[in-house]
Amino acid sequence: MEHGEGIERCEYMHVHEKIVAQVNANMPDEEILYDLAELFKIFGDSTRIKILYVLFESEMCVCDIAQLLGMTQSAISHQLRSLKQSKLVKYRREGKTVFYSLADSHVRTILDQGIEHVME
Repeated sequence: MEHGEGIERCEYMHVHEKIVAQVNANMPDEEILYDLAELFKIFGDSTRIKILYVLFESEMCVCDIAQLLGMTQSAISHQLRSLKQSKLVKYRREGKTVFYSLADSHVRTILDQGIEHVME
């Protein structure tokens, strides 16, 4: 492979200044992009994805999720903590039992879109 082959270089700097300016004006703030990247990191763990899919089907307590996924309650609790911090799951208390569910319809949409993408 010759030097520079396969690397596209712009002949002129900002030959499409209007497009560059328009895209730059529409870019979200750096902090929002950082938060978005952090959110997607949460989806980067298969255990958390499994938990989200369980909660996609039904509200559940830690014991039931652990049994369903064949994991320890402490492992499930650890992952639920991350999911709560990222506002992907919510919980409600009923007596001594805590029930978890998906936080909102956005979580369902993200999962649906992701599955659709990987199954193409």
